[in-house]
Amino acid sequence: MTTLDRDETHTPQASTRPVVAAAPLPLPAAALMAVAAGLALLVAFPPYGVWPLAPVGVALLAAAAHRRRLRAGAGLGFLTGVALFAPLLAWTNLHTGYLPWVLLSLLQAGYLALLGMATAWVSPLADRGRWAWPALTGLLWVGQEALRDRTPFGGFPWGRLAFSQDSSPLLRLAALGGAPLVTFAVALVGGLLVTAVWRGWVAARTTARSEGPPAARWAPVAAPAALAVALTAASLLVPVAATGGGDTVTVAIVQGNVPRLGLDFNAQRQAVLNNHVDATLLLAAQVTAGAQRQPDLVVWPENSSDIDPLRNPTAGARISQAADAVRAPILVGAVLQGPGAGQVRNVGILWRPGTGPDLGQLYAKRHPVPFAEYVPLRDVARMVSDKVDLIRSDFVAGSTPGVVRAGPTVLGDVICFEVAYDEVVRDTVTGGAQLLVVQTNNATFNVAEARQQLAMVRLRAVEHGRPALMASTVGVSGFVAPDGRVSDATGFNTREVVVRQMRLDGGRTLATRLGWWPEVALAGLAAAALVGAAVLRRRQRVMPG
Repeated sequence: MTTLDRDETHTPQASTRPVVAAAPLPLPAAALMAVAAGLALLVAFPPYGVWPLAPVGVALLAAAAHRRRLRAGAGLGFLTGVALFAPLLAWTNLHTGYLPWVLLSLLQAGYLALLGMATAWVSPLADRGRWAWPALTGLLWVGQEALRDRTPFGGFPWGRLAFSQDSSPLLRLAALGGAPLVTFAVALVGGLLVTAVWRGWVAARTTARSEGPPAARWAPVAAPAALAVALTAASLLVPVAATGGGDTVTVAIVQGNVPRLGLDFNAQRQAVLNNHVDATLLLAAQVTAGAQRQPDLVVWPENSSDIDPLRNPTAGARISQAADAVRAPILVGAVLQGPGAGQVRNVGILWRPGTGPDLGQLYAKRHPVPFAEYVPLRDVARMVSDKVDLIRSDFVAGSTPGVVRAGPTVLGDVICFEVAYDEVVRDTVTGGAQLLVVQTNNATFNVAEARQQLAMVRLRAVEHGRPALMASTVGVSGFVAPDGRVSDATGFNTREVVVRQMRLDGGRTLATRLGWWPEVALAGLAAAALVGAAVLRRRQRVMPG
């Protein structure tokens, strides 16, 4: 039996530390804390947006899994994951049934099970140097997210800690190290909180009969808690730009809306296209009347033309009518047939007034969503649910970043869920993008999903120091300044057109220059911590009892 095993069964030790300091929390209490951790994390995300609860959730899980056996740590992490992801991803079951939602939620919860196991595993390191506990917590969260963001089938980064901080001072850290650094900071604050509470709990029991001064008794609680507050407040000192420093352009977002929410919006393709054309024609009339500024660029959302406008003359003519009337290029979200039989592409294509589609300025989505836009392992997936055959044509991934040159403006186009993937957005900025554009279609989801996606756009704007916008078929659409502030946000399930002047930017933040290295460094340190815990456990195993 190892030293740790004896600790967990409350066997007295030769150490001078009190036994209570070596015991995990009672399992029933730990289970309740794990569920509370998931709920606290959930409420930190939009549409609730109570961002201070994110580090509280981290602290609750860290305390629950500390000093537990690995299997118990995994179980507690899984409880947290279910409590977080099941409600967070509830929008996935609105029109597709319960099975995809359940499977996706359980898969994501599995990664938090790994996190709970890793937290239990590194407990000896935290006990050996209590001030290492916050750093260990932060590193393990980054490592868990790095794995979840990439596996399986390219990963699913929804629910990263960083995406809960769209209104937090910690958001500004994205300009230094992107989403991984924000996640690390949130988890580090959570680690400081659990260090404060855990040390205070021990101190309260071991110094109750001491005659030391109250300040010394409360220092283990006050110091980490104060550091957590100071770290959060100090994030406000990270410089971010309120506006760009380049030329000014006038951009219009057209949110045409759909006749009915749900998967059958595809059956309403002509109506959806007509909605976006008609809204653009109305904008053109307002410009002519002097009631609205002349736009330099018009952005339509993803799926604004699910009729291939390159093959369907009627659809192409309608888009040309809109572009000619508004006298500005339109970035159209379209579905194009091909390149092969039974294949389609989800694209943003620039449609110029007078000349029509500019095939040289076309971006094909690089990260199609598995089981939504294409079906990997279709024969196996069909054994689970025959609904996979609702996807008759697989979307083919593009191969080049979404750098679209629209006259004097260089756009960084990403489509829908791609905004959650660090490298997809970064590639557009390093390719020269001055304005980040997120084309999305929320007609099969709800306002909670749309607001969660807008939070990601806010982080990307700060991360790369770029103005940004999100254009949705049904909402929420809006403009985002380089400091993350949102302007002219639209309602949900409405037809709206918003026009705004935006100042472009071509500089690079430290996060853009560093690229993926902050995540590599933090994830590497997480792996080193796991190895270090293994070494320490091995030494404990051979220690004399």
